[in-house]
Amino acid sequence: MKRRLIIIEVVAFACALAGAPAGAQPMTLEEVIGEARTQSVQALQARAAFVSDYWAWRSYQASRLPSLSLYGTLGSFDRSLRLLQDPQSGELLYTSNYNMENSIGLRARQNITFTGGTLQLYTDLTRIDQFRSGGTTWYAQPVTLSYSQPLFAYNRFKWDKLISPKQYEKAKRTYLESMEDVTLRAVDRFFGVMEAQKLYDVSRTNYDNTSRLLDIARERLSLGSVKRDEFLQLELRMLSDSIAVNENYVALREARMQLNSLLGLDETREVQTILEEDLPPVMMDYDLVLRKASENSSFHLTNDINLLNADAAIAQAKAERGITMQLNARFGLSKTAPELQGVYRDLLNQEVVGLTFTVPILDWGEGRGRVKKAEAAAEVVKAQVAQAENDKRISLYTAVGQFNNQRQLCDVSRRAAAIALERYELVMDKFRSGSASVTDLNTARTESDNATQKYVRDIASFWSYYYTLRKLTLYDFLSGDDLEVDYEEMTQ
Repeated sequence: MKRRLIIIEVVAFACALAGAPAGAQPMTLEEVIGEARTQSVQALQARAAFVSDYWAWRSYQASRLPSLSLYGTLGSFDRSLRLLQDPQSGELLYTSNYNMENSIGLRARQNITFTGGTLQLYTDLTRIDQFRSGGTTWYAQPVTLSYSQPLFAYNRFKWDKLISPKQYEKAKRTYLESMEDVTLRAVDRFFGVMEAQKLYDVSRTNYDNTSRLLDIARERLSLGSVKRDEFLQLELRMLSDSIAVNENYVALREARMQLNSLLGLDETREVQTILEEDLPPVMMDYDLVLRKASENSSFHLTNDINLLNADAAIAQAKAERGITMQLNARFGLSKTAPELQGVYRDLLNQEVVGLTFTVPILDWGEGRGRVKKAEAAAEVVKAQVAQAENDKRISLYTAVGQFNNQRQLCDVSRRAAAIALERYELVMDKFRSGSASVTDLNTARTESDNATQKYVRDIASFWSYYYTLRKLTLYDFLSGDDLEVDYEEMTQ
């Protein structure tokens, strides 16, 4: 009797701790998902990653627009010896240099995407003070236009124009997929608490039932209608039930802490999960899933980007293998004078045009090797993309089948849980009347416990499959709309 009192005290203590506290916050699955998508660290990381990609996109856009910069030199003082060569005798002499240079200019620059060249328009003014002679020299370029054009070269601007928009679109879709990952984690944590709570409630109920049945068995033992081994078996069951209550209490507390961690709540907050047993009437159509996955997910964009990068690598290898040429041209006005006013009078034309080139004569096949290497890498990428496309279709087909089948499993497991519970109650009544054995009782209770646990797991799998398909398609099958978010608001 003393041993039983100790067990009762331990179980009662666990029940008091693990039961829903007075300040518990009841939350449905939808509420937990909404909280996780706004408060979890994973959601904040997803937003930060998108903001980083957004500003990379803005930097690309800025690179295609004209840039304006102010440049110059202030207080460039030079007092030193310079080694110069006499133009008449060819003799090398060290000449004293004692001056200061100041200059300022304004430059506008524009990259030409189509050609890969760079156009610049600038104006500048320079003053040199000669301290030894006391003279001053001014030099001005009021307006100068220059253009630099690589010929037969790799055009980085052209490839950036093809790849960068796809990278930004991929970043937007990746953000949506990351948020769906947060949703899936919220589903997992929610049903982790739900299952732990169910197991704990079942273990408490089982302990209470076993305690009452043990009292009945004790009376029947004194009357000889219950054997000693059956009584001991029932007492052993009560001991196991007491252990289960404490173990399930620990598991419940751990599940709640994991959910709190996801939601950004401290250990003092308690979330009481609410199970909504009515499942939405949704059946997945494979053709719709495949079409939405193709239209919305980042998967196909990733493949496109990989193929473009492979083609760009081939183009760069070919451009660097052959002749490299660059045309440089500069046209403008300039003047030098001892006074500032003089540099803007009677301006002189300046025209500078030149073509630089490099022709490889003998490189021992190095350039050809780079091209072949890039082409081989591109073939691997194409094969990987084709394989990935096929695997994606198979995974979508499997996911659709799992979801459609899971709804039926939920209906079956719900009915099975109700039947198993009713059978357990009937066996308990039979045991009280003496027409059922302890073995029958244990078997019925085990079946009821397993059916209850399976029902909760089946519902968890239903929502997990649903949100997995939503992640793969970025499509809300309940509302019939594509998933959207205000990206501009996120970057403010």
